[in-house]
Amino acid sequence: MLLAPECAACGDLLEHPTRGVVCARCWASIVPITPPTCDSCGDPLATWRTLAADTSICMRCSRTDRGVARARAVGPYEGSLRAILHAFKYDRRRSLARPLGAMMRGRAERLLDGAGCAVPVPLHPSRRRQRGFNQAADLAAHLGLPVLHALRRTRRTQTQTELPAAQRHQNVRGAFALRRSNAVNRGLQGSIVILVDDVSTTGATLEACARALKLAGVEEVRALTVARAIALR
Repeated sequence: MLLAPECAACGDLLEHPTRGVVCARCWASIVPITPPTCDSCGDPLATWRTLAADTSICMRCSRTDRGVARARAVGPYEGSLRAILHAFKYDRRRSLARPLGAMMRGRAERLLDGAGCAVPVPLHPSRRRQRGFNQAADLAAHLGLPVLHALRRTRRTQTQTELPAAQRHQNVRGAFALRRSNAVNRGLQGSIVILVDDVSTTGATLEACARALKLAGVEEVRALTVARAIALR
């Protein structure tokens, strides 16, 4: 008992340490995003909104020209899912990439259908060295698609979590570009790409990446994350 490790998410002692660093209770308490959802951004829709409209698109997406055609996430960025992601990303519990990737794959079968590759959102080299790994790349490796490291950061940006929502799009505008590689160009031309990250808050980072991919000739960009901050309607 004295040597038993703690759950990386809640801190309770693990009953079965050999089964992973997060306890079964934390995994079971994740609340998934379920239909009805916006066909574009993936946010939950009120039932009346879906029944009253010809298409299941939220008002925000209907007013916005989006680079990301469709986005999906496992669940809201709160509770156990948030704690698990913090353990994965900041405590370097990289073994969590496999179960999180499996959850992403299970929740997004239709999104993955027809996709040619997964492209992880890149970190700036200095942040990559500081963290020791790119969490988006670890997740992308478990989606069952070829992983293409097609993007690079052209400059180091301020952490999005430090900024109010209104400034996040400006912070990442022009911060991503295509890697100069013939293999990258061949893999992107006319393809459907799954853009992968751990969390989507305002969607600013995903949109900036999508614009760079579309300029490279990608036919359609879809985004898949573990969690997303649900917009208030």
